[in-house]
Amino acid sequence: MRAVIINEYGDKNVLVEQELPKPEIKPNQVLVEVYATSVNPIDWKLRAGYLKQMLDWSFPIILGWDVAGKIVEIGSEVKNYQVGDEIFARPDTTAAGTYAEFTAVDEELLAKKPSNLTFEEAASIPLAGLTAWQCLVDNTKVKKGDKVLIQAGAGGVGSMAIQMAKHLGAYVATTASEKNEAYVKELGADEFINYRTQQFEDELSDYDAVIDTMGGDILNKSFQVLKPGGRLVTIAGQPDEALAEKHQVTASSYWLTPDGKQLSELGELLEKGTLKPQVGHVFDFSEEALQEAHELSETHHAKGKIVIKVK
Repeated sequence: MRAVIINEYGDKNVLVEQELPKPEIKPNQVLVEVYATSVNPIDWKLRAGYLKQMLDWSFPIILGWDVAGKIVEIGSEVKNYQVGDEIFARPDTTAAGTYAEFTAVDEELLAKKPSNLTFEEAASIPLAGLTAWQCLVDNTKVKKGDKVLIQAGAGGVGSMAIQMAKHLGAYVATTASEKNEAYVKELGADEFINYRTQQFEDELSDYDAVIDTMGGDILNKSFQVLKPGGRLVTIAGQPDEALAEKHQVTASSYWLTPDGKQLSELGELLEKGTLKPQVGHVFDFSEEALQEAHELSETHHAKGKIVIKVK
């Protein structure tokens, strides 16, 4: 099969196309023919070598942890899926990812692809959608009437989180650039902060929850908008315990747990049109196109999700 892999850590140019054998599935897995995958920040962070302590893998590594496609083979223990089923998934974090024509996925991580979504749209959902959902529902427990700040609302996770927070009944503020003001409001944001001309920590106060996707200085300033007892979750770094104590809030860093059952629930919201996929950019499946997609993701200015059309 064709795959785009890395044989060393480095910049986008270490992404190279190579012929590899198709993955062999375990009894609890299915083999998926990949129709589309997507690019997430974990892809280039891993490619650059930032995650090598945490994920100590040997080369070659196939990056990519989102998939939409069709099942072409099932393991002996697979009960609820058949060959020909159209699925989407956030597969397990392994070195045999989804920048490939075929990928193996555990049955428990699969969900049926919503019938009203294209494969490209479906591939944009699992990692960003589950991250947003788990941050809002499982972690900060956002409920009706809560005030929530979502950092970088036009990005992959942010664009999902705004829609979900509104579905949960929250009042939503978000940061974005002026060119994305109309876009984040269309997604449901009640209050728009132009991060180039406004300081969100001066504009907002008494918030129940913050979903941080940026880390660094933005993460540290996010504490200032919370009311005592508020909740902060970040997917980009480690929150400062001293700041959490000072502001009397709970803060945690979050790493997604792949979950097929939860993804199926998101699938239902997508079928109903409550959630809408946010595909901002589509690239072909080649080493050049993936290098370009990584470069775009690394700018932090991609609107919506970056999708790779494999088939």
